Amino acid sequence: MVLVDATAIGMARPGRSLFSNLSITVHSGDRIGIVGLNGTGKSTLLSVLTGDREAEDGTVRWGRNVRIAALGQNPDLGPGTVREAVGHEWEGEAVLDRLGMGAFLDTPTSQLSGGEAKRTALARTLVTECDLLVLDEPTNHLDVDAISWLEQRLANFNGGLLFVTHDRHVLDRVTTRILELDRGTGFVHEGGYAHYLEARAAREESAAKSEDVRKNLARTELAWLRRGAPARTAKSKARIKTATALVNHKAQEAARTTELDLHIGTPRLGDQVIDLEGIGKSIGGGPDEPARELFSGIDLLLDRRARLGITGPNGAGKSTLLDIMAKRREADHGTVIHGPTVKLGYYDQIGRDLDPKMRLRDAVIGGDGEPDWADVKLMESFWFDSDAQFAPIELLSGGERRRLQLVMVLLERPNVLFLDEPTNDLDLDTLRVLEDFLDDWPGAVVVVSHDRAFLDRTVETTLAVGQTPGKAAKAATLQRLEASAPDATMAEPAKTDDEAEAALPEQKSQEKKSGPSHSTLRHRIKEFEKAMRPLERRKEKLTEELVATTDHQLLTELGNELSDVEGQLSTLEEQWIEAQEMLENR
Repeated sequence: MVLVDATAIGMARPGRSLFSNLSITVHSGDRIGIVGLNGTGKSTLLSVLTGDREAEDGTVRWGRNVRIAALGQNPDLGPGTVREAVGHEWEGEAVLDRLGMGAFLDTPTSQLSGGEAKRTALARTLVTECDLLVLDEPTNHLDVDAISWLEQRLANFNGGLLFVTHDRHVLDRVTTRILELDRGTGFVHEGGYAHYLEARAAREESAAKSEDVRKNLARTELAWLRRGAPARTAKSKARIKTATALVNHKAQEAARTTELDLHIGTPRLGDQVIDLEGIGKSIGGGPDEPARELFSGIDLLLDRRARLGITGPNGAGKSTLLDIMAKRREADHGTVIHGPTVKLGYYDQIGRDLDPKMRLRDAVIGGDGEPDWADVKLMESFWFDSDAQFAPIELLSGGERRRLQLVMVLLERPNVLFLDEPTNDLDLDTLRVLEDFLDDWPGAVVVVSHDRAFLDRTVETTLAVGQTPGKAAKAATLQRLEASAPDATMAEPAKTDDEAEAALPEQKSQEKKSGPSHSTLRHRIKEFEKAMRPLERRKEKLTEELVATTDHQLLTELGNELSDVEGQLSTLEEQWIEAQEMLENR
């Protein structure tokens, strides 16, 4: 059954086109993920396909009596309580509980935070009877358990599904097709995230080969022109026209023309960074209600190259702990000490309150005037080109605003970086490059995130903040890398007798394992990947130089060096595969 059929549709925003001549048909049983850079029109496309906005070009047709349930970026819950907003009695309450909102049933919607409102709206959308389910960033503000449950529910949905998400696990496990928006064009890829990456790489490789062919044709035609061939015949005039077109043709610019280069003026960090001793925090409490303990007894010594992840269910106090570490909030118990050289950058979920009419560059420099060269370089590194820098903030997409907020944090030149749910609303390309940046950044990083792929790439030590019904909340540290600085320690909070006894089987099981630890293997894998990157870049450059030259001696020299580089790459790849297999089998 055809649910929605879009033919040659196009949309634009002031100053540029978002997409054009895009066609997509959604049938019952389709599960289509939509990906693309921030600002390419993903949310706009969803609003066109649901009928909330009219396409500027092309046509959209819906199947007869098709019912659509949609979750937007900024949903309106209306007045009333959470229970009233979701409705559907037992099913609504069950879904709310799965999404971590079970304790908020009688809370007025006006008192909810942004994340709580988004989870409530997601529950309302999921329990709405529909043929087509449309979700814009549904995993934002969900914890790991809720995301896993949502994965299963979406995979079992019998109707059509359209959704935008940055979560690579969800894309790979749920989608049957992926629609990629790239520089105004839509590309449909069969399968999940892995298939999309393969198809995209093949498309880019094909484009590079086509450009090489064009350059060779241009050289041939130029050589013919320089020989002074007669230009009086129609045939020769046609060749001159062809040569001129080939020479003047420019390959399509990359979607992002520069790599992220964020290592700008990071001040040196001393031996003492951030120390926590006996940290505890409770919330709530009143005449009729006891306070709820979030965590207690947390001891932590952060070193200057720390890569710490903080995980746990929603409501466990992850952001609260991060605020205490940043000295934004006071702990009920314990002390927080910052080293004298610490310069903290905090990228939080709320962001900054920016004037929508203000130009992007004015927001970056904090008022009127001209940005210095470092400010310009940083904006361009985050793909805010000269045109975008003069655009008002109100024209930016949600993801572009998040990217702007990250730029403004980095402009402060921190050497300790706190990232609270950094993957929310950022596109997949930005996430991958941000992960690469954190690999090499010389400062300390603390990340709060539910994104499993992001955590796996960026952190070496994990602090799990959790809750146990009927007991005091607790925090436990997991897996310290042997490669960390020898003078850095991370003390684990004292366990109760019950907790210590429950941990014994796991400890004994780990003691029986032979070979490198899980954390050591992860460190090796990162080191192999780091070593391969410059070799891959050198291989690409050598290949380009081979194509461009006809000098036999130079060809021999380049060929020998290319063979050596490929040999080094092959060795590293084999070591990477071996370490990866060991990690998966542990």
